[in-house]
Amino acid sequence: MTDEPEMPANRSELGRVFNEVPELYDRVRPGYPDELFADLGAITGIGKKSSVLEVGCGTGQATRSLAALGCSVTAIEPGADMAALARERMSTLRNVEVETSAFEDWDDRGRHFDAVVAASSWHWVDPSIGWRRAHEALEPGGWMALLGNVVVRRPGGPEVFAETADLHERFCPGNPGWGHPPLEDDVRTTSEGWGLVEDPGGLFGPTIVRWYPAVQGFDGEGFADLLRSTSLYRRLDRDVREPLLDAIAQRIRERMDDRASRRYLSVLRVGRRAELSSRSRPSRAAWKRQTTKAERRSTKWPPPA
Repeated sequence: MTDEPEMPANRSELGRVFNEVPELYDRVRPGYPDELFADLGAITGIGKKSSVLEVGCGTGQATRSLAALGCSVTAIEPGADMAALARERMSTLRNVEVETSAFEDWDDRGRHFDAVVAASSWHWVDPSIGWRRAHEALEPGGWMALLGNVVVRRPGGPEVFAETADLHERFCPGNPGWGHPPLEDDVRTTSEGWGLVEDPGGLFGPTIVRWYPAVQGFDGEGFADLLRSTSLYRRLDRDVREPLLDAIAQRIRERMDDRASRRYLSVLRVGRRAELSSRSRPSRAAWKRQTTKAERRSTKWPPPA
């Protein structure tokens, strides 16, 4: 019940489920508070004359806020329809360029950036490729930043899953994704590292972690639309998903006075690019012997240590 789930092996295919509903995604998914971007700018120093690479921009919820810092933003998005909507939404912003590509396949054309930012998207990137590519894309002293929205609850507060658990089990019994969101205070204790993604090893320095509480309010139909925009529900067969969501909307109308909220902790995780010793890298000849052609195409010489 978070936006930072553990991903199966076919993560790149699942990450494209949002491309089925770009306008819905743009309308209902939560953004990020202005305070988060103010902190991002203060910590990293990015602003006017800085360059930012955004990985998995979606329809541009975070991109617009990055552009407002004054930096130039190269935003990449694997979903063609999502990328097209992002271009449309940001057509008046001269400091934003949207490219359609998965990060693992992206052609950097020799470009380097002051920061790499991923907003609720890094868990869709293959970590064996993504962390290394991010490190290579950064200028010395550059910053890596992960933004996310974690669904949480407070003890005793109204919570939609508590009112609809029986419906979830009726329409899709035994789904491992069903369950109550974690308690807000428990989530706040996880203020080290990069969250629920694979650790980058020595590629980046210690993280700075900041939390920002937020709440979205909906009527029953609106809350069902929010669920339609999430991977957990989009992965259901349509003939299961739509009856389930219709039943959830009806339950919210009947038992919750047609008012439902979703509580989040927005999170900023920032770490600086580590400078690696060339002595710990293999020779170019050894690197060629130890890697496949496909692996060499996905990275550059010299590889990180």
